[in-house]
Amino acid sequence: MHYFDYNSTVPVTSDARTAWTNANAEHWFNPSSPYLQGSSVRVRLDEARASFASLLGCQPKEIIFNSGATEGNNTAINYFSRTCERGKRILVSSIEHPSVREPALRLDKEKIQWVGVGSDGVVDLELIQDQITSGCIHAVSVMAANNETGVIQPWMEIQDICRSTGTLFHCDAVQWIGKLNCKDLGVVDFVTGCAHKFGGPKGCGFLKIPESSDHVSILQGGAQEGGYRAGTEDYPSIISMLAALNVANPIDSKLRDSFETELSRLVSGIEVVGGDSLRLANTSMLIMPQFENHRWVNRLSRRGFLVSTGSACASAKEGPSYVLKAMGIAQESASRVVRVSSSSSTDSHAWQLLAEAFCEVFLELQAEKPSSGIIAV
Repeated sequence: MHYFDYNSTVPVTSDARTAWTNANAEHWFNPSSPYLQGSSVRVRLDEARASFASLLGCQPKEIIFNSGATEGNNTAINYFSRTCERGKRILVSSIEHPSVREPALRLDKEKIQWVGVGSDGVVDLELIQDQITSGCIHAVSVMAANNETGVIQPWMEIQDICRSTGTLFHCDAVQWIGKLNCKDLGVVDFVTGCAHKFGGPKGCGFLKIPESSDHVSILQGGAQEGGYRAGTEDYPSIISMLAALNVANPIDSKLRDSFETELSRLVSGIEVVGGDSLRLANTSMLIMPQFENHRWVNRLSRRGFLVSTGSACASAKEGPSYVLKAMGIAQESASRVVRVSSSSSTDSHAWQLLAEAFCEVFLELQAEKPSSGIIAV
């Protein structure tokens, strides 16, 4: 099997698995318990928090452990909504992950302003700057890198604008963390991270919050996580997440670029979404010249190549990707999109085999003739 859907989820690394197993065997006590064993886990939990803070370049008390990106993104958007003064708005990019987009859509319409992207998939930075400097924006939410196209957003420039004007900024860095250096993320007010996107366990993540965030309310109950998020901390998953991040390796874009060149040679008419933009080195979103994308995915999976049609969190919803729509890509073209995403361990041979598999599927689909109006997938 050749797995090419790493933007969806990453298998747990051996280091993360070992850390989780050891913690469950030796440090399974409740960190809030008063006896020595519980206190020992509390110390280890604080050490893990300090390690995450060091990796991001922030203070330990600014790291809140949670269940993952959906919880973190919902928390940030709901916090912005509660603290937004009348007459001000929350600026959200039109290509955000569903866990940002959906809670934003449920807010009062007068509170939300959407900012679009160009055909290159990059958010309109000039519009963001104009809106922020006008004084009508309470907070901004723009992701670090898009999960579908891999296009990197100008989050550092947006952070500078927000910082200079006192505007709150939330950055969904789920696809960034584990692929690129995350040291500078600590200057952002709110940052979302998710373990299973870089080789940690599912159901675990974190939200970096500002030091002065008295009104951030996640879960009420006990005093865990500084009183921000009640509930017994899952130390084994947290230390597993840290172990995965510590061994995450950068990915060389040369292999992805060579794949795109070879595939374009083998199958004419392919378009690379955001191909002229700065992208995550592991991501390639392709508009195939013919045939609906689910047919491509099914045929490739039969050959042992696992790819996707885009965001796993949005795949169950009808209609074309709103990300592609925001980029001005027509619905018919969007229906032919296939996303390929790799890991640092994906070698050139695997990429070459994938290109050849695409070619085989293309020739196979072209050779078929529908019978009785039914097309096999």
